[in-house]
Amino acid sequence: MYKKLPNKRYKHTLEFLEKHISTSETILDLGVENPFTKIMKNHGYKVENTSGEDLDIDTSKIEKSEATVVTAFEIFEHLLSPFTVLKSIKAKKIVASIPLRLWFSPAYRSKTDKWDRHYHEFEDWQLDWLLEKTGWKIIASGKFTNPTKKIGIRPILRWFTPRYYIVYAERIKNSNS
Repeated sequence: MYKKLPNKRYKHTLEFLEKHISTSETILDLGVENPFTKIMKNHGYKVENTSGEDLDIDTSKIEKSEATVVTAFEIFEHLLSPFTVLKSIKAKKIVASIPLRLWFSPAYRSKTDKWDRHYHEFEDWQLDWLLEKTGWKIIASGKFTNPTKKIGIRPILRWFTPRYYIVYAERIKNSNS
């Protein structure tokens, strides 16, 4: 999955999660188990993951989950319809992050892995609107950069241009409304 773990992103994500979600809560993490799942577990969170099903088509695991929190770290950009997924969540809390659309970089697309492509390249307001339309109220949010040690214009821009947007939101109305 990763040649080198995105440690800075993981550090920011964990700090945000710890600020808003107690380890006494149960988490359904959208997406297959990954290195960050292990980090959450190592920090005392009770986490289960979806199983790799196509969440655009099959939301049954989300709908059946008894978790009190859903996490969605860099997954909505891969879905054709994150609206459907967000509407199907029964938990009352969500922590989600997305890579932000960068004006100096095209949408990401792996040539070898059909699951590793971005259908959406969000701006922060687009995720906010998506959450609002699906019955969520954003309680907290943040942005952070993703600098690299490469040489070039784009690597320099990554030092001060926010790359990731993270939100903590709570359900404000029934997901079927």
